Amino acid sequence: MRAATIAGLRVKLLVPVKQVALLREGAVLDDAGRLAPEGLEWQLNEWDAYSVEAALALVEAEGAGEVVVATVGDEHAEEGLRAYLARGADRGVRIWDPVLRDADALAVAAVLAPLAARERPDLILCGAQSSDAAGAATGIALAGLLDLAHVAVVGAIERDGGRLTVERELDGGAVEVLGLSLPALLTVQTGANEPRSATLRAIKQAREKPLERLGLAELGLHVGAVGAAAGSRTVRLAEPEHEGGAQMLQGTAGEIAARIAAILAEELSQ
Repeated sequence: MRAATIAGLRVKLLVPVKQVALLREGAVLDDAGRLAPEGLEWQLNEWDAYSVEAALALVEAEGAGEVVVATVGDEHAEEGLRAYLARGADRGVRIWDPVLRDADALAVAAVLAPLAARERPDLILCGAQSSDAAGAATGIALAGLLDLAHVAVVGAIERDGGRLTVERELDGGAVEVLGLSLPALLTVQTGANEPRSATLRAIKQAREKPLERLGLAELGLHVGAVGAAAGSRTVRLAEPEHEGGAQMLQGTAGEIAARIAAILAEELSQ
């Protein structure tokens, strides 16, 4: 990805966002081992509110620019995109294909990568993690696929032309200050800013803002490529068994590791 000449010009930011699924009370698995749609409640991912706000603030500081919010999801995800358009984002992009229903973080990153290559943003801002899977992997995987400089779990961002100065808190309360050149990717931590709310007028105006819907073919992808990019897959879902207590393992580190591997193999074979 090649950086644009941005000093004194418009800055373009791409912000991947996600609708997260929460379990409703009484949610159950169907005969196929899947959660029925009525057992899920969809809402905005908490971390994404901070990455979107950081993008809006950077554009406002520059005086001109564009914030593009993008998501990988079915029709439920459009509600989230519209919510961020109401807060000030300029365009939305939704990518979907049924094969993406169980996509993991690496597969999602592989789908976002060609979109980023097409959009050519100066900066990509992701939430540090999602509040359902909590893997904290999509943003970093996307940076790897695009060969971008990146910093994770950022709390403060300052831009000076083609360079950024960012801060992130380390264990123990120490603050690390890092500098990097654009284009780049950051994952933003909660508490980095104060996300704004949308006014009623902005909510109405958001309905008129562009929202593009793309399939895999339009990004030059195919079903096999998405499957090959995945690092994990769901084997099965099941209600946990509550009978019995914890099993204490004793022995050397190697003996304990071997016993854990045997337990996992036994459970996965059922």
